[in-house]
Amino acid sequence: MKKEKLRERVLVELEKLISLSCKNPNGSRKYEQLHVALLKKYYNATNVIIDYHRHRIKMEVIQDDSLYDPKMVNTYLPTFYANLLFNSLSKFLKSCVERDNKSIGFYSQLLNSFRNSNNTIELV
Repeated sequence: MKKEKLRERVLVELEKLISLSCKNPNGSRKYEQLHVALLKKYYNATNVIIDYHRHRIKMEVIQDDSLYDPKMVNTYLPTFYANLLFNSLSKFLKSCVERDNKSIGFYSQLLNSFRNSNNTIELV
């Protein structure tokens, strides 16, 4: 019961933060970093670029995670280029929110880093 309440609280807080950040996305660099972090997590992407004026998201999505080895320098991972369009950034980002335990942990760390540091979000 406690875990379920905590899970819902994290999701509600994340959705509030997404709504707040999408009202004026160009107003703060930390909001852009939040958007990029959510997209990287959901799409398993690299090189995410958000064009707020043209309503586009450009990114490279990793095709095969099995080739990734954390013990080695990965000079080549197969990726494909994606160019996505969105009407409402807020709705788009909220649709990228996953509800599994691993994702909830990521979102809670993201919320904590956002609360504790007004400067930037640390992307991993």
